[in-house]
Amino acid sequence: MASGIFAVLDDIAALMDDVALATKVATRKTAGILGDDLAVNAEKATGFLAERELPILWSITKGSLINKLIIVPVALLLNVFFPIAITFILVLGGCYLAYEGGHKIIEYFFKTAKTDTPAAVASEQADRAVDHEKAKIKSAIMTDFILSVEIVIISLGSVTDQQTMIQVVTVSAVAVIATVGVYGLVALIVRMDDAGYRLIKWSDNKGFFSILGNGLVKALPVIIRILSVVGTLALLLVAGGIFVHNLDFLHHLYPDLPAIVREFGVGLVVGLVIAGSFALFKTIRGSTKKVAL
Repeated sequence: MASGIFAVLDDIAALMDDVALATKVATRKTAGILGDDLAVNAEKATGFLAERELPILWSITKGSLINKLIIVPVALLLNVFFPIAITFILVLGGCYLAYEGGHKIIEYFFKTAKTDTPAAVASEQADRAVDHEKAKIKSAIMTDFILSVEIVIISLGSVTDQQTMIQVVTVSAVAVIATVGVYGLVALIVRMDDAGYRLIKWSDNKGFFSILGNGLVKALPVIIRILSVVGTLALLLVAGGIFVHNLDFLHHLYPDLPAIVREFGVGLVVGLVIAGSFALFKTIRGSTKKVAL
């Protein structure tokens, strides 16, 4: 009886060793996409009132966990019964990410000047604050869904030669690490200024901790602007990577170019085409409505 128990424990220990090794390999292979995920989500989690940042981030985190709970079992099942569907889903997700990145670029270069008075702007912002939060949370969760699909697929691809149990545990572990790690870092970033103010107050605005606190406060706006740019570039790069790695005719396009340049170029072109088409459609539709009135 005792020997049987020890044999089971030995099997469990061996399984955990295999899972730990597989998770390490899968995490290393998804490191790039995790970095892009961090940049994109940090950019999407900023731009709110200070007291709303953490509640909104928590809402996005819960949405991310739900995404993983949906994606992991579906990906495992599709990988067994209908693997071609994974490629189709990835390409559709790539189109969405490319649209998001292209839309941000078009919005930046073609934004219209606002002539509203400060009072009117304040009133409008107050009226639309809740809707703005909901829209941005929805957009962040949708983007997280696409990035999560990519993370899960890459981690699953790294353990396809392993037994089913190792695949399940490894992919699940990577999904949890991705959510906790990414959104934990995002929370630290968005609360940098709060930590800085506390250091300034604690040090009575004197000495090293005061300098550190002021540095954190001043660094946050710069980091947010950088993350806004990096997040947009990451969207296009991830989208381009999806297209290049899953569409054969793009995989062999300009093979002499560095992979990062080729993937970003493809993502940029597709993003601008999709976002530009939507913008043109909205413009034509708006003009048609005006003529009809």
